[in-house]
Amino acid sequence: MNERRRTLLLALVAWPLAGMAMEPPAGLRRWGSGQFRRFGFLVYEATLWAGDDPLRPPLMLRLDYKRNIAGVDIAEASVKEMRRTVADEARLADWGARMARIFPDVKPGDHILGHHRPEGAVFMQGERELGRIDDPDFAQAFFGIWLDPRTSAPELRAALLRPMEAGS
Repeated sequence: MNERRRTLLLALVAWPLAGMAMEPPAGLRRWGSGQFRRFGFLVYEATLWAGDDPLRPPLMLRLDYKRNIAGVDIAEASVKEMRRTVADEARLADWGARMARIFPDVKPGDHILGHHRPEGAVFMQGERELGRIDDPDFAQAFFGIWLDPRTSAPELRAALLRPMEAGS
């Protein structure tokens, strides 16, 4: 295959990931996407990239925000949701403080990309790393907000776990 054709083919393959700000690790593919609404208002759209098992790391979750939300409110809402699977309040308080330092205020058009790795989680916005929490238990609980069967948003979970059709 000539170099020009190879470059075009790679660009076409990468096109669905454009704007991710970070290439997904080898072996990840796009799974599903869906919307999160609160009181009828669209808060964000979520998209999941994962390997063959979307419930095991590595995986990536991108949230595209549609509303203004303070970073501290994102952290507080995350802790509230993580309480569904974690009973240790001291641990939740520590994680909440760490997330409050990581998550920026967002406005419509902003996104945050979370990368769940076996050793923990990394959060990105654009090309910039916002921060990381190297704790596998944190990563499991955090991504469980969307992926655990006990999620408060079962419709969004179902949409994220729906494999994309070939060619879409």
